[in-house]
Amino acid sequence: MNDFSTWQFLADAVLCSHVALMLSVVLGLPLIVAGNLRRWRWINAPWLRFAHLATILVVAGEAWLGIVCPLTTLEMWLRRQAHETTYDGSFVEHWLQALLFWQAPAWVFTAAYSAFGLSVLATWWLWPVRLRKSRATARA
Repeated sequence: MNDFSTWQFLADAVLCSHVALMLSVVLGLPLIVAGNLRRWRWINAPWLRFAHLATILVVAGEAWLGIVCPLTTLEMWLRRQAHETTYDGSFVEHWLQALLFWQAPAWVFTAAYSAFGLSVLATWWLWPVRLRKSRATARA
């Protein structure tokens, strides 16, 4: 494998990770709601709920502050190292790119991320995370 294909591979790996992170946030919200409605105990695990909340807060914060996502920055740097200029090279690049980046004014994304973040916060109000077992639960 030559240097350029290594950079290409790394850029594709970052893009795949970015899409996986996005899907975990987007699909996490309906999973949390469904899990609570079905009374799945594991769905309110603190690590899961805190990771979900933290991720969307970072995304919304980046949008509000006009900061480009570090994963996007890293991917673009890797593509430059591979001497790439477009995304119409490989299948992975083309389709995952189409899923991840839509064409719209920046305020649309800021509003969408903010609304989604508020929805995630609402799940914390509706189904709070219990950090410790209550004494009554521990005795049962």
